[in-house]
Amino acid sequence: MMLLNRIGLPLALSFILAVSASGQSRRVAPAPTPTPQDDEAVRVLTEEIKLNVLAFDEAGKFVPDVKASDLVITENNILHQPSSVRRIPASVLIVMDTGGELRQVKSLDQTRRTARSVVNALKPGDMVAIMQYSDKAEIVSEWTDNKEQTLKAIARTNFGRRSAFVDAVKKATDFMLKGGMDNKHLVLITDGTDSSADAYSKSRALNRLLSTDISVHVISYGQMEAADILPRTKSVTNTPPPKAMPDEVAAQLPNGVRDVATAPKWKTINLDRTMLRRLKARKADLENSEVQLGAIAEGTNGEIMIPSSLDEMIEKSAAVAKLIDASYVVTYTPKIPFTESNAERVIDVTSKRPGLIIQARRKITVSTQ
Repeated sequence: MMLLNRIGLPLALSFILAVSASGQSRRVAPAPTPTPQDDEAVRVLTEEIKLNVLAFDEAGKFVPDVKASDLVITENNILHQPSSVRRIPASVLIVMDTGGELRQVKSLDQTRRTARSVVNALKPGDMVAIMQYSDKAEIVSEWTDNKEQTLKAIARTNFGRRSAFVDAVKKATDFMLKGGMDNKHLVLITDGTDSSADAYSKSRALNRLLSTDISVHVISYGQMEAADILPRTKSVTNTPPPKAMPDEVAAQLPNGVRDVATAPKWKTINLDRTMLRRLKARKADLENSEVQLGAIAEGTNGEIMIPSSLDEMIEKSAAVAKLIDASYVVTYTPKIPFTESNAERVIDVTSKRPGLIIQARRKITVSTQ
């Protein structure tokens, strides 16, 4: 929602060139030695901040005629007036988490269904790209407004044993910033965990999103995965033990082996302390990741959806598309330039028009170093 200098947020630069002109005389005079005032350009640096804001009426319906005069912007409690308010098609990158060693609820089929639900619910004209990540992150489909092409790309995704979440966030951020687009939205269908990246790398990748104008929406597996793991963190449980492999892998085994691998077991005594520690660590990682993803969604004026069932996950994915298509792009010029201060900025946009409800809040920390 923000455009800032040196970290993927372009600034508008205005240049005023001072040009000196000399008159002609009858004799040839030696060329004057230029002074700094004669030759040097005077550079005026202007920041234009861009925000995605959501506009609804009191019944929750999208309001299609919002104007700059309807809005008030506060930045660290300093009032600003919008420069422009525009309604333009969205650019949506859907990132599909298709990997992970200990996943129980998360599956390739469910992630595909969720991604398809988002695409089908978006308005015609929105541009969509698809990224998948498991062992590595990769773009499956470039920007297109052709829904059929996007749905075919979703069907081409595949699963892996690991989860390169941090790499996916980095590549998704780079991919969206290089396009020169406005009204950018990143949809993460994920549990937010990473197989190998450390906490610092993960925090740094997520915080970078706070210095962009990308709205981040999360459709989370976290609660469902954590609920499935909870009984397995105990030594004695009446629930099935963790699967030795994802369903997609077991389905490729020969018939006899597959039956043994997928047969239900209802009473379990787990004396494997190493596995118990892994499951407890996995549960903690899921819970921490959900907190991080919630903070990023809130800080970028996005939403985090935390379904408690697979069917609810599909329903909430359509709600994410509705939010995306209720966005306006609002611009303003900060009274205190970001290039002059590294302090945290809290930006709110509110409505002064009766019956108009605006959702727009951004909390950012920007460094000019």
